[in-house]
Amino acid sequence: MSNAYSARRYLALWFPFLPADRLRLSTPLEASAGRDERPLVFVEKERGAMRLASVNVEAISTGLAPGMALADARARLPDLRVVEMDREADRLWLERLADACLSFTPLVALEEPDGIALDITGCAHLFGDDRKLLENLDAFLSGRGVALRAAMAATPDMARALARFGRDRLHDARDDRDVRGLRVAALEAGADATLACKRAGLRTIGDLANRPSLLLTARFGAALTTRLRRVLGQEDRRIVSRHAPPSYVVDHRCPEPLLRQQEIERALDLLVARVTPMLEARGEGGRVFEAVFFRTDGLVRSIRVETGRPTRDAGMLSRLYRERLDALADPLDPGFGFDAIRFSVTRAESLLQPQIGLDATEDGEKEISALLDRLVARFGGDRVLRLVPVDTHAPEGAQKLVPAADAPNEPAWPTPELDEPPARPLLLFDPPCAIEVMAEEPDGPPLRFRWRRARHDIRLVEGPERIAPSWWDRKAARRTRDYYRVETSEGRRFWMFRVEARDRGVSEPRWFLHGLFA
Repeated sequence: MSNAYSARRYLALWFPFLPADRLRLSTPLEASAGRDERPLVFVEKERGAMRLASVNVEAISTGLAPGMALADARARLPDLRVVEMDREADRLWLERLADACLSFTPLVALEEPDGIALDITGCAHLFGDDRKLLENLDAFLSGRGVALRAAMAATPDMARALARFGRDRLHDARDDRDVRGLRVAALEAGADATLACKRAGLRTIGDLANRPSLLLTARFGAALTTRLRRVLGQEDRRIVSRHAPPSYVVDHRCPEPLLRQQEIERALDLLVARVTPMLEARGEGGRVFEAVFFRTDGLVRSIRVETGRPTRDAGMLSRLYRERLDALADPLDPGFGFDAIRFSVTRAESLLQPQIGLDATEDGEKEISALLDRLVARFGGDRVLRLVPVDTHAPEGAQKLVPAADAPNEPAWPTPELDEPPARPLLLFDPPCAIEVMAEEPDGPPLRFRWRRARHDIRLVEGPERIAPSWWDRKAARRTRDYYRVETSEGRRFWMFRVEARDRGVSEPRWFLHGLFA
């Protein structure tokens, strides 16, 4: 017997009538107009014919089932209510249910099209024990009119098999005896494998478990034996959570639902005060923080705050969240109140005590970072940008805009020597300005040029500096350029280039002014 039973615990939820529940709960006006009690079926085209993809409870009671042809169903029940299947709406509804389950555990995965898997390891003590967690979640969802079956087990596959094929609506499995009596179909190994097992006289999972695994693999394939080990709890495949597990997480469950923003802000202050000592104990600071608000009707809202550098300053985080709450385009609607708030640090980095120089440079950088954090919290990370250098010779691509909250590892801005003039001007023309140039020979340096109807005589010339397009970019429209830094008799300095004379596809003029030196 594997020791997986004492290691982890999983909870599988199955919503057998998910499309019908979605349609009923998303149309509340139906109750005031008189609820339609007719059997309801959802249809979609399959192999050129309309077939039932899902049904409601009333349709099940009349003998209708998914997979049946719509014509046969209408022959049985002429007064049948038919709705076209909407897979996308069902998926969004399933995601909303998964978000609501985040108040029980941060590790939630979708099992489309009609299931959810939860890793509840280490979460049961918050509710008393595993059974009470299961009962609380069932009351939370069933109380909102969602039909479900649920099972807890040592592996996600065992829990899924019991939820979908077990006898009890709520099941708490403690060993593999709970699944040995299930039909072979509970392995969900495919119709062909299931039929082959039945023909061989193997009708239950226990029948398969009593056979040597080598014989089963040789007869039915490795996929079936793998499924068998997982359903029996001998192999844990784990679940892939919809959201990466946070580095730090703290919860606040409210005795009374929170309705006013002042109450919400005080609750956030308490959560921030709890998480900052945890960061300090490990010498880390947070870069991305997320507050998740669970409303009593199941709606979930989340608010993220990002900082330019790691921080564990509780006062600053509280101010940033107040800025964020005040600046929301879609205000945080408490409805009938929030009964739980979760605060997590989804990205943490090492935070060492900075060395302050005698010129107080660090203080200035901290003030700039704090200003950027406030701007990002108020206007959004995609609206506050900054320039960073790009390692390229092309003048037009030497910089780019990135969100100010990011900390990319691009090279530092080039710093010219104090006794050398800058190699690139601060002001560039986009696009470069065409100019008329006189030179002693076609490929020689310029002697004078005309720009904006004014003539400029050149006194000093430095160049040429050849800048070619990237050889790997075959779609590059830019041609090879020869750049010159020139100074006129009036003391003005310009940056100009000549398109390579060997390129016969270039039309006149061949000289362009690209920038001005200060």
